[in-house]
Amino acid sequence: MSLIKSPLYNLLLRARMKKNKKKIIANIKMNGSLSFNEIYFNKIKKNFNNFENLNIGLCLPYPYLFQAKNFLEHTKICWGSQNVAKFESGPHTGEVSAPMLKDFGSKYVIVGHSERSTAYCESDENIAHKFEKIKKYNMTPVLCVGESLIEREAGIMERVVSSQIDAIVKINGAEVFEDSIIAYEPIWAIGSDTAASPAQVDKMCNFIKDHICKVFNGNFKNFSIIYGGSVNSKNAVQLFASESLDGVLVGRSSINIEEFFQICSTAENS
Repeated sequence: MSLIKSPLYNLLLRARMKKNKKKIIANIKMNGSLSFNEIYFNKIKKNFNNFENLNIGLCLPYPYLFQAKNFLEHTKICWGSQNVAKFESGPHTGEVSAPMLKDFGSKYVIVGHSERSTAYCESDENIAHKFEKIKKYNMTPVLCVGESLIEREAGIMERVVSSQIDAIVKINGAEVFEDSIIAYEPIWAIGSDTAASPAQVDKMCNFIKDHICKVFNGNFKNFSIIYGGSVNSKNAVQLFASESLDGVLVGRSSINIEEFFQICSTAENS
């Protein structure tokens, strides 16, 4: 029997044609309440659990991780936080450590978001130490990188992004990007209602892949690059047309359950 007609051939063909699941990470930011979350999580559980081609994660304020665990534990939906301490324990008032997040079943942890690094003067070195702690406790870091409008207009956006990535590699080694996510999130696009153009996203995502996989000579498993910055149901159609994009980081649109569902539906069918 020829290979073309064999069950093995058909199995290999199906495996080759199978889509990689897209990552849809919701950054809920400083929103929610016990009553809001109960309605929100119930709708997520009812309407989002049947997506076959997506890995969906909700990144929440720390106090609501227990609620997410209670509502979503036996679904396909994962959850996590928007930050983590660089320390595991000790006299660090107000901080929350990686093992604490793990206690509540967290899978995803956003690290390096510009809203934090700008407001709290967080250095690339601090972000790299946080990244290491996330990996140590077998969670998936969502590392935000991106340039300001001034940096883009100066044409140094690739230099800025590569330096943010290099800070992670300097402390942790390039292999740390296995089972990790990088979110390209240009600072000028966040909350502006103006997402980066598909061409800008495509160029930067390809640059990041080349920088990590070629400069550091690695082909890492489950390494994904997603885009964040004013993602909505309208621009999602164009964004998901890009082959270089593995998913999106959704900010305020994730609070609107209908809008978030449309974004996920677009991703599911792209």
